[in-house]
Amino acid sequence: MSRPDRRPDPSNPAREVAVRVLYRVLEGEAFAAPALDRALREARLPARDAGLATHIVYGTLRHYPSLMAALSPLLTGETQRKTWAVLLAGTFEKLFLHTPTHAVVNEYVNLTRSARLGPSGMVNAVLRRVEAVSAPSHELPEWLANVYAELFGQQAAQVTASLLQPQPLWLSLSEEGAKLIEEDGGKILRSLDEVDEVELPGSLRDSPAFTRGHAQPINPASLACVHALGDVQGQRVLDLAGGAGVKAAMLAARGADVTSVDMLSRKHEAARANLKRLGLQAQFVTHDLTQPLDVPKSNFVLLDAPCTGSGTLRSHPEIKLRLTPQDVTELSELQGRMLPNAADLVEPGGVLVYSVCSVTPQEGPEVVQNFVNAHPEFMPEELPPLDIPVLREGPGIMTVPLDGVDGFYIARLRRKS
Repeated sequence: MSRPDRRPDPSNPAREVAVRVLYRVLEGEAFAAPALDRALREARLPARDAGLATHIVYGTLRHYPSLMAALSPLLTGETQRKTWAVLLAGTFEKLFLHTPTHAVVNEYVNLTRSARLGPSGMVNAVLRRVEAVSAPSHELPEWLANVYAELFGQQAAQVTASLLQPQPLWLSLSEEGAKLIEEDGGKILRSLDEVDEVELPGSLRDSPAFTRGHAQPINPASLACVHALGDVQGQRVLDLAGGAGVKAAMLAARGADVTSVDMLSRKHEAARANLKRLGLQAQFVTHDLTQPLDVPKSNFVLLDAPCTGSGTLRSHPEIKLRLTPQDVTELSELQGRMLPNAADLVEPGGVLVYSVCSVTPQEGPEVVQNFVNAHPEFMPEELPPLDIPVLREGPGIMTVPLDGVDGFYIARLRRKS
């Protein structure tokens, strides 16, 4: 009499969420943050399991080069993409979370069987055998590691090690928001340039501080771009390439009359929803900023230009898997076309702030220096004091991506009267 197939033991649902998100990210179908956020909302995992899924997704992406170096010698022939996602997640747990081998094997073999993610026998054999191998500690493509080394010098090893750590939850909080965080069982761990690092017992989106409009996620380096404009109380400010409107919200919270411009109207929808949550307002214009924009000039213009995001690898580690030197060249050319159109909107005597969340010299100091060379009516000037570590780079500054701070290039330019 034949023995019926044994049903696989249930695996932790956090691991299935993590593997499916990793598959989408590695296929280039999605970025990690929105894909994981959506998957966690749909799965409705308990906080502990949601934390595990998050740790696996981001940890696997941060350590992808080392994981590939460990796995590749054990695999011959073609391996399904979904199976790769299983093996990468399991290897991350084994090598970096130090989950016992038998637990890793049991969980991921059961997951492979129950979710039909590939041959369970192969997953079993590989996860039992995989061991750490020698790999560069920076976990970056060599060309990008060289960018970091040249820019940060003796600090480079510290910076690249910091990029492998989990991203803190940074929130801009009102006084009421800080009170709600603590009443809800959360903790404010430290403050940096008017942004608080917060630890929450559950999801940010479910927290009273967020739902009642008293908390806005933003990195201190990103808020530094707003601070670079100076006092905007009662001033009309143009927020160019405004995206989802986070900086527009921070400007409006500081009393500015904000017009946010982006070429994608769907981003305006997200910005309006966020501003409504915060009890703030702004105007929106849909426009391609590589072309001149016909709106009234302003004394305060912020261009937070589209960029490679190479300064945000802590929170967006998948960028380093996709980014190429050609991308840097193409985006620096795009930024070079946008900056003169932004400058045309600045009143005589007004301020233009240019920023990118990138550490490559082509996208930061070179773009600004080329612009200043061609437009002598604009002069670089010192930024207001910032409470985060920075390096002087050409006409502006680079924030140092340590301790949860992103790497941004920021330049403040004054138009002559």
